[in-house]
Amino acid sequence: MTKDNRAIAQSFIDAIPHSHALGMKIDFVGDGEAHMSMDYDERFIGDPATGVIHGGAVFALLDTCGGAAVISHPDHNGATATIDLRVDYMRPASPGQRIRAVATCYNRTRSVAFVRAVAMDDREDKPVATAAGAFVTGG
Repeated sequence: MTKDNRAIAQSFIDAIPHSHALGMKIDFVGDGEAHMSMDYDERFIGDPATGVIHGGAVFALLDTCGGAAVISHPDHNGATATIDLRVDYMRPASPGQRIRAVATCYNRTRSVAFVRAVAMDDREDKPVATAAGAFVTGG
C-alpha cells in the first residue's frame, strides 16, 4: 500500500498550532524526506537592531520538518513526537529572506526514528542551522 506522503505530512502540520502561527509551508514530501519553508515575518524578529529572526522560530521549523520526515517514512504508522533535537546555529538568517528546511529520516528502529535537517536562507552554501534528532515512531 502506497502512502500519500504529502497528505500525511499536511495533516501532521495542521495539527500543530505553532506551525500555522509561524506560517510554515510544506514544499516537498518524499519517502522519509520533507522540505518546508517559512516566510520572513517581522513578528518573529529576535533582535530589533538587526532584524534577524529569533532562533526559536528556526528551531521550530527544523523540529516540525523533522517530524514530517518521520511521518512520511514508508515504514511509519501513527503519530510521532520529538525525543531529542540538537540544533547548531551556524549564522543568523538574513533579514527579509524566507527560511527553508530540509529533513531526512535516515534510520529507523522499532520505536525511534533518527533525523538530520538543515535550515537555510537564499545562501544555500552556508546553512543557518543544522539539526540532528530522535523521534518516537510507530508501526
